Amino acid sequence: MMQAFYSIFYPLEWLISWVMYFFHSVFVFFGMKDGPGFAWCLSIIFLTFFVRACIFPLFLRQMHSMRNMQAIQPEMMRIQRKYKGKTDAASKEAMQRETMKLYQDNHTNPMGSCLPSVIQMPVFFSLFNVLRSITTIANGKSSPIGAFTKEVAGEIENTVFINVKLSDMFSTVSGGGKITIGIFVALMCLTMFYMQFHNTRRNLPRASMQGTQYRTQQIMAYVFPVMYIFSGIVMPFGVLLYWLTNNLWTLGQSMWQVHMFPTPGSPAHEQKEKRDREREEARRRREGLPSIEEEQLQKAKEEAEKRASHGSYQRAQPVRKKRKKK
Repeated sequence: MMQAFYSIFYPLEWLISWVMYFFHSVFVFFGMKDGPGFAWCLSIIFLTFFVRACIFPLFLRQMHSMRNMQAIQPEMMRIQRKYKGKTDAASKEAMQRETMKLYQDNHTNPMGSCLPSVIQMPVFFSLFNVLRSITTIANGKSSPIGAFTKEVAGEIENTVFINVKLSDMFSTVSGGGKITIGIFVALMCLTMFYMQFHNTRRNLPRASMQGTQYRTQQIMAYVFPVMYIFSGIVMPFGVLLYWLTNNLWTLGQSMWQVHMFPTPGSPAHEQKEKRDREREEARRRREGLPSIEEEQLQKAKEEAEKRASHGSYQRAQPVRKKRKKK
């Protein structure tokens, strides 16, 4: 059953093997030792860069989708409060209709933020199967996968990072090897935790920092990284190397996103507005232009003069005529 499941990803496994082989050949060409060596570790790292570069346009769409979703959270909460406790079919239909209209008006797709992660999953499964098969390919018990012939698999099998082979798992090493894998798993947990923590505290609108959904996001920031402990100990070390590199890329990408394109109404957005204002003030000083405050005062003065010149003043209220007594 599992063999049939992994056979679905064979074309992607074939491509991954050749991408890794290409990067390895480049590193060897520029002087790295041929055969077993750190070049195969770098090949996995650059494979990560290659995958993330390919899906970067999708990340930009994800970024806009996430910003829009976060920006409309107060309105979403208003709709939820409006239909809270109403279980009849008409109320459910009305709530769904208003929610969909809110998505359409703000050009938001709830699934847009998940697309890059969904695309990376086949790559992850394929890489896992390729590295898991390295030992059996090297021993001649499995068929080659793309560029990974028996000889190439033997080179990868003997590649050591510090004191761990790329095909080793937590259960197959002892002593220092377990410590190395444990450190990698801990770094994976820390990078995921900080990314969740940073986004929750810095990139949510202040109006959204309350209620059940916000508390759920806080809980996820603490609980979700712990899942790495259970999954990391059953993965080949080469997959952990890919995973940690991917997490570091994601963390840097997320911090850049929050810094440059924060969600409106969030603390990060307030700081960006302050930075933009300081940058604009500095530009005006360099070019000898009036400051923002001086420009605003000048516009207000001109508006006042314009209203005065057009006779714009408060209209006198009409006086009711007294009727003559009969």
